[in-house]
Order: sequence, then structure tokens, then C-alpha cells
Amino acid sequence: MEQYFLAVDIGASSGRHILGYLEDGKLKLEEVYRFPNGMDEKDGVLCWDTERLFGEILTGMKRCKEMGKIPVSIGVDTWGVDFVLLDKGDNKIGEAVGYRDSRTDGMDKEVFGIISEEELYSRTGIQKAIYNTIYQLMALKKNHPEELDRAETLLMMPDYFHFRLSGRKVQEYSEATTSQLVDPVTRNWDYELIERLGIPGKIFREIMMPGTAIGCLTEEIQKEVGYNCDVVLPPTHDTASAVMAVPTDEKNICYISSGTWSLMGVERDEPDCSERSRIKNFTNEGGYNGSITYLTNIMGLWMIQSVRNKLAPDMGYGEICEQASEESISSVVDAQDDAFLAPDDMVKAIQDKCRSTGQEVPETLPQLAAVIYNSLAKCYADKLREIEELTGNRYDRIHIIGGGSNAAWLNELSAKYANAAVYAGPGEATALGNVLSQMIAKRLFSDLAEARRCVADSFEIKVYE
Repeated sequence: MEQYFLAVDIGASSGRHILGYLEDGKLKLEEVYRFPNGMDEKDGVLCWDTERLFGEILTGMKRCKEMGKIPVSIGVDTWGVDFVLLDKGDNKIGEAVGYRDSRTDGMDKEVFGIISEEELYSRTGIQKAIYNTIYQLMALKKNHPEELDRAETLLMMPDYFHFRLSGRKVQEYSEATTSQLVDPVTRNWDYELIERLGIPGKIFREIMMPGTAIGCLTEEIQKEVGYNCDVVLPPTHDTASAVMAVPTDEKNICYISSGTWSLMGVERDEPDCSERSRIKNFTNEGGYNGSITYLTNIMGLWMIQSVRNKLAPDMGYGEICEQASEESISSVVDAQDDAFLAPDDMVKAIQDKCRSTGQEVPETLPQLAAVIYNSLAKCYADKLREIEELTGNRYDRIHIIGGGSNAAWLNELSAKYANAAVYAGPGEATALGNVLSQMIAKRLFSDLAEARRCVADSFEIKVYE
């Protein structure tokens, strides 16, 4: 009889419940429920509807009951940085404000007036992003200090959902690191930094490592969903969960978690908080077993998604990729250019950049796609050289995981530009990593290396050289 493990993977635009199990020694995944997500505007503030989201979590759990596939454990992963504040009675204070809200505008200057950008990186190893938790808390301190005064607990978004499921208020390591308030050496909150910033240290809870079982469902939740199961912390930051699913037990590997954004990096035992690392814009986020996911953010498939949505919203990405491979245009743009971050018209932004650099201007969808894919592949190659320079290691293999691993021609180009073999797959990396952490906790695998070997044996991995 199969043992089922439920991964609740919530992204910024949608969430889904994925059941994982072993069948004849192979890993199987089954989607049982999917729901939309997005920020709502409330009184001019962009926020998450946590009550609706928790209701969706319960609905998906009930679906498992209806199917007769009751999980032995559940774990939730989400995006990073956002949080919920609770008062003494565990009631939510204010709204769960989303990372795209403008409240953090100018908060970097407020923080850097207390601690320099260079010292902050040397203490936390986290790259500056204006939406990081540190700047959100500074915005609260400046504009709504009464909310911080009332707060007894801060829980990052997945920690809040785990609290609602289990009654336990703890904070998981990988998600906590996205706050830019964790000491990457001790793997604990940097309370001295928190005090300097004037944030109440009492609101931060114990940091626990992914794979920790924190209890079972509360009696209330058991009655609602019709069963009981364990609550196990996966790497609750979706990137860290995805990295768990890299299909190799070798240590010296380079990965790209490829989707709307591409997160490219390596796993390390210790952080690199050097000034050289800061200037190169690499970040030291938390991973499984207390590891460091040392990575950089790269513009991913956002560019092709934007072009497709304007010119051919009904065309499949596979068809676009195939047509692009037949084009001869050789124009390349800097995929990291801010011009492509959120333009009103991505097509025009690409054309303008090619025109201003004296290159052939793409006119058709296949030509635009060819420029994008070539530009991304070149960017991957450039970042690989930076990783090699920073780590002192040579990487002759890149593992591409996530939805972008299905872009065959991009994988071919990436192998060519980087002069490295590309191993593409699995596509369902984040939910899979979530499931793996639960399976290891239940001792279906002895460790991460064994779990990754099973991933390699269970899913098609395409090699491009």
C-alpha cells in the first residue's frame, strides 16, 4: 500500500496540491488540486488574502480524502520575504502585505542610515532586493509602529500556514534567510542587527531545519478535512525545494531553477559574504541540511512569456521554441538589462535595444524568440564563468530544473554557449523537493543523496552537449 506525501506548492499566481509516492521504487507525482493566487489591492495596499489561501489549502486536503489517498504528512512551500504578524491572542495584525507593494520605496536609505550596504551583506550574505523582509519591517517601523508594538510573533508566509495546520509557531530556515536578517554562519537570527534596526527581537521564533516534523494536524483541522497527518517542514522557500530535486548525488554541481525567473547557482557548506560576492550580486540563501544555496537571479522565461502574450497567446511554448530554432538572426541583448524587467511593451523593448546596438532588428515572433533564447543562453554562460571565478571550481555540467527545462532549443544553446553539458529535468522540481524532504523525514530515503538518485531513476533527464 502506497504512502502518500502532500506538497502544497503556492506561487505568486497559482497554487497546487501534489501527492508524491513510491511505486516499484520509482517516484510518482499526482496533481490533485489547483487554485489561483494573486495580490489584492486593499485601501491602496497590495496584500495576500491569507484566509482564502488557507481555505484553498484545506480544500485540496479534502480532495485527497475524497480520492481515498490520505497523506501521511503535509508540507507547504511558497515564495520568500512576505510575512504575517500576530498579537498575543494569535490574531493577525493588519494585512499580509505583498512584496510588490510600494511601501518599501526608499526604505533602503533608512536601513543604510543605520548599517551600510557593505556591512549588511557581510553579516547576512543576502543580495539587496527592495522587497526583502528587512525593508518591509523598516516600512512598518516608519509608517505603522503601532503594529510592531502590538506584535508578539512574526511568521513568514509558509510558517503561518504550518501554524494554522499544526498549532506550532516556528520558522523554517530557508524561508527565514530571505528576510536578510539571518546570520548565515550560525543559521540563526542576527539579534544584534535586529536590535540596531529597532525591530523587536521577541517577534522572531526558533528557526528549524527543513525535514523537521513539527507535529500533527490540530483537532479542529482533523475534523474539517476528515483525517490526521504529520506536518513536516520542507524547504519552505520554493527555490530551496526545487534545488533538492537536482537529479544527481554529486556535490560539485551547478544548477538553474528555470521558470519565469532563472536562479543559477551551486550548493555550498559555508557562505561567501565577501565584497567581491556582493558586487557580483550573488546571494547566500538557506537550503536543505543547513546548506547554502549560493545563487544569482537571472531574467528567465519572463521575456518570452511577455512576447507570446502580446503576439500569440494561444501558441504553445514548444512550437515557439521550435520555430525560433529555424531562424538565422544572430542579435543578442543583455537579458539582465533593467529595460526588460517590466516594460509596457516587451516586443518594442527588444527591438529598441537591438536597434540601438546596431544589430538586426527582429520583426516576427520566431525572430524575437530566437533573440531571447540566444540572449538567455549567453547570460547563463557569463554567469557560469562568474560562479567559477567566485568558487574556484570548474563546472562541466549544468542541471536545468523546473518548467524551463522543457525548452529544448534553449538547452541546446545553453550547452553551446557555456561549453558544458546540460542535463534538463525534472520539470516539477519545487513540488518534488517538497515531497522528498517529507519522504526523508519518514525514512523512505536515508539521505538527500539517495533521494536524488531516485529522482534520476524516476524522471526523464535529457542531455544536451
